[in-house]
Amino acid sequence: MLAVVNRSSLSAVGVDAADRFNADAATLSMFAVVQLAVYGGMQIPVGLLLDRYGARPIMTVGMLLMAVGQLTMAVSPSVGVAILARALLGAGDAAIFPAVLRLVATWFPAQRGPVMSQMTGLVGQAGQLLSLAPLAALLHATTWSITFGSIAGLCVLFAILVAVVIRNHPPERDADVTVNTDTGVIRVVQSSMDTGVGIRAAWAHPGTRLAFWSHFTAPFAGTAFILLWGVPFLTAGEGLSRADATAVTSVYVAIGMLLGPVMGALSQRIPNRRSRVLVLPAVATQVIAWTVVILWPGPAPVWLMYVLAFALAMGGPASMIAFDHARTHNPAHRLSTATGITNVGGFLAALIAIFLIGLALDLQGAGTPATYRLDAFRLAFLTQFPLWIVGWVFIVIERRKTRVHVGMDQPRKPRRTH
Repeated sequence: MLAVVNRSSLSAVGVDAADRFNADAATLSMFAVVQLAVYGGMQIPVGLLLDRYGARPIMTVGMLLMAVGQLTMAVSPSVGVAILARALLGAGDAAIFPAVLRLVATWFPAQRGPVMSQMTGLVGQAGQLLSLAPLAALLHATTWSITFGSIAGLCVLFAILVAVVIRNHPPERDADVTVNTDTGVIRVVQSSMDTGVGIRAAWAHPGTRLAFWSHFTAPFAGTAFILLWGVPFLTAGEGLSRADATAVTSVYVAIGMLLGPVMGALSQRIPNRRSRVLVLPAVATQVIAWTVVILWPGPAPVWLMYVLAFALAMGGPASMIAFDHARTHNPAHRLSTATGITNVGGFLAALIAIFLIGLALDLQGAGTPATYRLDAFRLAFLTQFPLWIVGWVFIVIERRKTRVHVGMDQPRKPRRTH
């Protein structure tokens, strides 16, 4: 939860950040882009370190890195230092979730792993709620330095708690292993991605590519909205009060938390129709909702903003189905590699979307809070549509190839030429 608070700490105060650093939209987007890029780039090193040292020291270092990042953000005098602060946050954040999943694998029976992972995700999403209204209220009641310094203090506290309380594995075991209590099977937990041959082998399977494009296409619009551009669009663009904007973004988080278990259960029941029944409809709903908002004459009504929040919230749970694809179509020894490849898709699309929206605002001369305009925001959000189109096309292509690969469909016969 605290890691997600750190990750989302600019979501409700983006306008305040732009004012503090006198940053245009493209520069503001770099805060999130650098943070996501470092987070994604650290996944392989974190996996290697987890395999060597286990979860406790890696989580402790991750918390301390986030503390340093937020303290730097609290006192940063310039954009360059603030971007460095977000890079430190991304590096620290990257250590937490993989380490928690490793703890789940080593402390709980293997058959309880999926449920525990989902519960971990649900608890983490509550961090987004904390980073919306409470963080903004603290900022406006105190100062920038006090707000981000307080988060840094929490990170130091939790670094101490992790170091004191957490253990890599139960005391009766001398290694990080996962145990299936039904079958008695014991396996060593591996977190790292296999490089070279392992990556090529994973990417060669169309199921991995289907997972990549599913995670690329489904969540990026919601990530861009909640991580940076949602509150400025709702307040400076649509003219909503800060309270109404917070309510809309809170609905986005709450709906995502509610839909997660539902889509997880549906994914288990219809494993051969996940893309067609769950992923592509979730993407289509987002496209339709944004199209209506963009084409609405004048400021859109508040109810439409809630519809948009609901549509965007479908992307996160739908994107988790990508990991079901990766798990289904890859052997156990290649699962970490396939999961890493899949994860890269979502972060790649998100950082592209966040940057393009900021760039589009700047090109229209609407890159600062003083110049934000509704029509400029609407044109800027159009930059998401090419990403949806590319992702949709590749999902359809790789779904067909996957079904052929596993023998569910017959390959198309080449046309005869006369």
